[in-house]
Amino acid sequence: MRLSSLFSIAAVFLGAALLCLLAARFAVTAIEDGSRTAVLEELDRDGLTWAEVDATGLQVFLAGTAPSEAARFKALTVAGKVVDAARVIDQMLVEDSAKIAAPRFSMEILRNDSGISLIGLVPASTDREELVAEIAEQAEEDEVIDLLESADYPQPDTWQDAVDYAVTSLSQLPRAKVSVDASRVMITAMADSEKDKRRIETDLARQVPDDVGLALDISSPRPVITPFTLRFLIEDGTPRFDACSADTEEARDRILRAASEVGLTDKAACTIGLGVPSPKWARAVEQSIAALGKLGGGSVTFSDADISLVAAEGTPQAAFDDVVGQLETSLPEVFALHAVLPQPEDETQVTPEFVATLSPEGLVQIRGRVDSDVTRETVNSFAKARFASDAVHSTARVAEDLPKDWSLRVLTGLETLSYLSNGAVIVKPEELSVSGNTGQEDASAMISGFLSDKLGERNQFSIDVTYKEELDPVASIPTPEECEARIAEVQADNKINFEPGSANIDANGAAIMDQIAEILTECGEIRMEIQGHTDSQGREVMNQQLSQARARAVLNELRLRRVLTSSFTAKGYGESDPIADNGTEEGREANRRIEFKLIRPEPIEPQETTLESLEQPVENQDEAGDTGDQESTEDEQN
Repeated sequence: MRLSSLFSIAAVFLGAALLCLLAARFAVTAIEDGSRTAVLEELDRDGLTWAEVDATGLQVFLAGTAPSEAARFKALTVAGKVVDAARVIDQMLVEDSAKIAAPRFSMEILRNDSGISLIGLVPASTDREELVAEIAEQAEEDEVIDLLESADYPQPDTWQDAVDYAVTSLSQLPRAKVSVDASRVMITAMADSEKDKRRIETDLARQVPDDVGLALDISSPRPVITPFTLRFLIEDGTPRFDACSADTEEARDRILRAASEVGLTDKAACTIGLGVPSPKWARAVEQSIAALGKLGGGSVTFSDADISLVAAEGTPQAAFDDVVGQLETSLPEVFALHAVLPQPEDETQVTPEFVATLSPEGLVQIRGRVDSDVTRETVNSFAKARFASDAVHSTARVAEDLPKDWSLRVLTGLETLSYLSNGAVIVKPEELSVSGNTGQEDASAMISGFLSDKLGERNQFSIDVTYKEELDPVASIPTPEECEARIAEVQADNKINFEPGSANIDANGAAIMDQIAEILTECGEIRMEIQGHTDSQGREVMNQQLSQARARAVLNELRLRRVLTSSFTAKGYGESDPIADNGTEEGREANRRIEFKLIRPEPIEPQETTLESLEQPVENQDEAGDTGDQESTEDEQN
């Protein structure tokens, strides 16, 4: 074969190869462009404009940053509809998720006669076993049901303070719901009586930490009044209630209105309670008070359905008969009236009497007449049992011709003495009188009910008992502000001084500390900061350390005097808070001082804590109850 023929054949094959290569290249490019364009159009149609598309041969590459994992998966799905899914190569990224907001931690402590239950969401760092043990110890309960959930997020700064306070409060709350969140504790509870309610509210308010808000809803049930008692008097033209009971608010208003119509101007209290003998109680009381007003004086006493009306001595017989007759015929059924018109006493006859007096110091003196040796021994034993045995002094003597119920009246009168802080009981054949001072607001009503129950409707008695707030164990407790002011008043005249350059209180300081300790003992448990201050002489760091040591020394002195200091802190401020010019000796002396300052809670806007809030999606809980970033000053614990 000729050489030229070989070259011609080679040239033909080479040209064909080049032609095939160009055709293949064109086909691949067409496929790549077609796939890229088709996928890109489909992604744009679905709003996935963030996705980038590239193609190499039959493979389609998806790139770009997806806003979420769901968006990335959707892009793969859309591309898989256009080309074979096996040809789609995922090179997409996903944006970092926004930091998930911490949930709102809250806890409900539910306590009733069946035990204690815990419900809510708490930080994962909470030692649940220790929490349950502390609650069981404070509440003296064997069983605490833990239904808490936990979340692994940092606990708020004030969460532990709120939980500790809630747990401590359980010792005073036998039936309660305590709602806790990081910034507030809400207590809903039931007290046994109005007196218990006031005591619980006072104690809880004193113990609350300064960085935790407190909401109290303490209620007390209506008391069961036995007997259901009311006593209304008009003496020397002046009306008053010794005791007043009503079954409803409407009945109370009707009774007080009837009293005002016969001249009562002073504010009167009327206890709403259970145990009324008839739904027509208010009507019977209105009629009886009106009848007493027509007589112009005397007393009317209700003991359940028994009514005792005693007219004033000197009331005309005809007027008495007319008023009593009208009242008897108009009273509702069930009520029974016993009316008495006292006769003038024979001044020549000596009236026997029994007298028991209680002094403010608690000493009881008994004198007068008793009807037998047995009665005298009984009276002495009863008095020693009711009061301190070494505080009773008796000179009572046995006499004859005393009324048959004399011993009952004597023992009843002696019992009423226990309602008083100081006073006297005088027993006579026709009357028993109680007078004195008391720290119980409802003492008159309690005495009236007791005497009505024990003596019956035919026995007359009089009550002249005065309530004094300073004798009330709850009302007499000074407020925290009063305590702070009283301590400041003591220090205004007598300053706590220290030996130069040391934390040792000088010789004159003991007497001042005694006065301050006495005030704080009366104040009970309050939150207070003992602040130490110095002048500007010396190094600032040394002054701060010295002021801290002096504040701590004062705290230790209070502890030695058995003052409750668990809620106190000691803090040294050094020279940072002068009250006078450090350029003079007088100013420096004034700046070297110890101050007692109340730790007052910051006002916090109330927020409702509900179990439904725990069920909200995590991303919404921040809006439902943002605990915020509360700054708290960490007091030094002593």
